[in-house]
Amino acid sequence: MKRLRSNLILVLAAFIWGAAFSAQSASTEYVGPFTFNATRFIIGGLVLIPPVLITDRLRRNKHASEQNTLQDKSAGSASYSDSFKEHLLVGILCGIILAVASSLQQIGISLGASAGKAGFITALYVILVPIFEIFLGKRGSLFTWISAILAVVGMYLLTSFDEAGLSPGDIMEILCAIAFTFHIIVIDRKAGSLNGVKVSCIQFFTAGVICAAIMFFTENVELSGIIDCAIPILYAGVFSCGIAYTLQIIGQKNTQPVVASLLLSLESVFSVITAWLFLGDTMSLKEILGCCIVFIAIVLAQIPMPRKK
Repeated sequence: MKRLRSNLILVLAAFIWGAAFSAQSASTEYVGPFTFNATRFIIGGLVLIPPVLITDRLRRNKHASEQNTLQDKSAGSASYSDSFKEHLLVGILCGIILAVASSLQQIGISLGASAGKAGFITALYVILVPIFEIFLGKRGSLFTWISAILAVVGMYLLTSFDEAGLSPGDIMEILCAIAFTFHIIVIDRKAGSLNGVKVSCIQFFTAGVICAAIMFFTENVELSGIIDCAIPILYAGVFSCGIAYTLQIIGQKNTQPVVASLLLSLESVFSVITAWLFLGDTMSLKEILGCCIVFIAIVLAQIPMPRKK
């Protein structure tokens, strides 16, 4: 029963993330990409402050109860301070990469990439991660290379080709997938033993500040535009950044990593469905076929090779 509940929680997180592409697409009518990202990331960071404070207090109380002497207590407080410094450094690094990736994604949508298409192209990071890790010393499986070939075929069908080649929006989404690949690799190598909610909170504030700095130099910021775009911004900030991430943390506790990644990859499917329901976006038969092939590639990339006896 716990596993079923966890799986449903992960599907809900994937749905929230998939629907966020529709919110991002709707926001392009009111605000620029950096304005949208700055406001939603700062809101997302604010939403995560209460969970961070609660988990910190629980850890401190648990740690304090294990101390038997005043000397042990002082050593424990020093260790906690070092831990905060590590969270801060990793959170800032992840926030810088997140600012780049999200900006490329939002610019791609503003240049004409549909919400559904952006969802599938962004999801290519699932395939790119194991490919990039091969250059970092990890061994690639047969499924990895099959997924890569299928992804290329799917991308050919999914992206828009004209006399000038790839559309600017599609190029931005591909660069976004590459940036998110580095984001995941950094989290995997640096944040594995840290408090994920705290790292996420710090990275949201970092990304928000970076996007805000660029926003003031490149965009005409108007309060009326932000107010008109309040619903997409609040959805992306509160639900996509804050609630969905917390749901992912809760859901993964009682679910196998492979199953969790497969369920979360439904984000790309939900991006198409919600774009059709809320925005009226449609795709050609060629693009739908490309989506199907990319999704198959995403699923294959997450299936581990069977071990030899």
